[in-house]
Amino acid sequence: MARRIESLFVAGPAGRLECLLEEPEERDPVEACLVCHPHPLFGGTMHNKVVYRTARALRRTGSVVLRFNFRGVNLSEGTHDGRDEVEDARAALDFLRGRYPDLPYSLAGFSFGSRIALRLGCTLPEPRPRRVIAVGFPTSGHFDYLNSCGLPKYFVHSTNDIYGPREQLEKAFEGFAEPKTLQFIEATDHFFARALDELESAIASLS
Repeated sequence: MARRIESLFVAGPAGRLECLLEEPEERDPVEACLVCHPHPLFGGTMHNKVVYRTARALRRTGSVVLRFNFRGVNLSEGTHDGRDEVEDARAALDFLRGRYPDLPYSLAGFSFGSRIALRLGCTLPEPRPRRVIAVGFPTSGHFDYLNSCGLPKYFVHSTNDIYGPREQLEKAFEGFAEPKTLQFIEATDHFFARALDELESAIASLS
């Protein structure tokens, strides 16, 4: 069965958003998942290697995946402001759920994108996401809402992440509401250098 890949634009709050929709390679999709990319001001796009590996791992487990560029990135319209990107994610998720209304859905993100995925996921009404996958979650800033967010939360993290040092994340994780899991991947940096295969396998093993 040929895999469906579709480049498209979704109407966002600051203009159109550039998106890439990919279905699983060898099966009908059993879940829809939105994947958010890292910080736009530091070169983050939907083609980031960690985002790509995350999306591929999800497709391996049967997810249809929508990646998108936040406002102001590549062909997405608007300008980055650091606050309203969560509304970009909401618009992309609304499109994805409208395209696959009968599927359960999840969110995932890397770095800045993990913050957006969690912020959005923890505020959504019923039917709520079945899970949020946070890859390379930064430990700076405020995230007290995670202490009361009852969604299943999966944190996958490098052992050498300068934006989320292991000790800081472990301490914060203690206060996060259940259900939650935290898995460390032995890697040399925030971007899972020399451990992308292990990262992909770890995400594919989540359920």
